[in-house]
Amino acid sequence: MPNIQMESVLKDRIIAEAKFLRAYYYFHLVNIYGNIPLRLTPALNVNDLSIPLSTVTVVYAQMEQDLNDASALLPINYPATETGRATKGAALGLLSKVYLFQEKWQLALTTANEIDGLGYGLSPIYRNNFEIAHENKIESIFEIQHVGGQIPAAGSFLNQYVSPNVLNGYFFNAPTANFVNEFEKTATEIVDPRLDYTVGRAGNKWVDGQDFMSEWSPATGYLDKKQAQPVAVDPIGDGGLNYVFMRYAEILLIKAEALNELNRGNEGTTPLNAIRKRARESYLFDNAIIGFGTIPADLLPDITYTNQTSMRDAIRHERRVELGLEFHRFYDVIRYGKTYAEQVLQNFNYEKNRYFPIPQSERDTNSKI
Repeated sequence: MPNIQMESVLKDRIIAEAKFLRAYYYFHLVNIYGNIPLRLTPALNVNDLSIPLSTVTVVYAQMEQDLNDASALLPINYPATETGRATKGAALGLLSKVYLFQEKWQLALTTANEIDGLGYGLSPIYRNNFEIAHENKIESIFEIQHVGGQIPAAGSFLNQYVSPNVLNGYFFNAPTANFVNEFEKTATEIVDPRLDYTVGRAGNKWVDGQDFMSEWSPATGYLDKKQAQPVAVDPIGDGGLNYVFMRYAEILLIKAEALNELNRGNEGTTPLNAIRKRARESYLFDNAIIGFGTIPADLLPDITYTNQTSMRDAIRHERRVELGLEFHRFYDVIRYGKTYAEQVLQNFNYEKNRYFPIPQSERDTNSKI
């Protein structure tokens, strides 16, 4: 880009988008592999193909730089024809998460607070975040766009990965009973409504309206609903449902966590309880829910701060249920540390299993790894 002669504002925006994407991909790579080659310039000849590993700290520092640069130049929004491009909010959102993962609590909080005023908020109906009809709406900070039935294909495989075999799905990513039991219940056994927005289970409907059968999931009896869509909408392996990488709910959870770790946990109850309020008010806004019109007694009561440890547990619980099956959980388990990870992951040795090995194909093409 630097040597291309073109309109300067557009040029700056394209560079900023590229920096956001570089940070996005390195965020995943560094959390999966740890120390990795950090490539910042194109390989112009064969001698440039091999570069040594950079430490996790160095990779995170580059992400911080890229996202600070990007957030300064990216627009707050785009015309409808450009929906899906990285925005200022997307850059700030990922930057706040990058700070959070490094336990830079004040920077995470300050950056998350910058997102307020950019037009984001919680959708009144939780399930709308995972439906084609409501894509790219008020809660979406960055989502990966998919369109089914295109030539060349521009759809998603996720629908086929998570759907039951009776619909030609592979029923991967089957939720566990442990996850299902994480959702709170009232004294009269009324469950957090997010459970049935998230998980297919016996006694409830699948995304296409038919009764869910536990045998559709031979492994656990449950299936992932968030990444599924009715097969009548798009071909099973070419789904049009976007993947939402970050939504405003996570920003609120980042604020709550940062405040608690800064010994301001009493303030952290405000964003945390906003999440819980939206969930319980499904009964006031979602006319498809059984019991619509009245919030059940004692459903998802507000969290009251008592101490930092209990607040930390409450935030971790809320991240697990609010963001469940959105592909954030493993990263969270690892960043919470050795004790937590070895407690919740079976046969897991933190030192040995924290990172995946760099693939042999990469080692074969990079002699300096």
